[in-house]
Amino acid sequence: MVQKASQNQQPPPRAANLGLARPPAIYLIAILVGVALHFVGAIRFVPNLARPLGGLIVVFAAMLFIWSIRTFRSAGTPVPGNQPTTTIVSVGPYRLSRNPIYLAFSLFQVGIALGVNDAWILITLLPAIAIMSLVVIPREERYLEARFGEEYATYKANVRRWL
Repeated sequence: MVQKASQNQQPPPRAANLGLARPPAIYLIAILVGVALHFVGAIRFVPNLARPLGGLIVVFAAMLFIWSIRTFRSAGTPVPGNQPTTTIVSVGPYRLSRNPIYLAFSLFQVGIALGVNDAWILITLLPAIAIMSLVVIPREERYLEARFGEEYATYKANVRRWL
């Protein structure tokens, strides 16, 4: 049985993320609020010997971010979510995570929290991840499903959202 599209059905949006919840801003605000709370009253949570691990995580996050951006560019699709996606990228870091850029942003904040040794920076990551998981990523997934159909559905079924 073939279903006809409803007359009221709207076409998919022109891009995945046209809203105000822009991922870089979400993470930047979370980091800035965490740093501000750090100066109000730090909450130490790791021994000083563990702090260099934060620097390693920041470097790893930066490398993952750069790898993810380069993979998108080599596939010929734009990185910003407010531009139309041209293809489903399933190579490089995208074979392990559907959102390696967001994973890199999250790891970056974890690394800062460890390096500065302040739980506030880690605590403010939680609302950022919640906004990403409950608002931004579902909106992007709806866009990709509408634009790429079965190709995206197959990719989504085979690759985890975060890790």
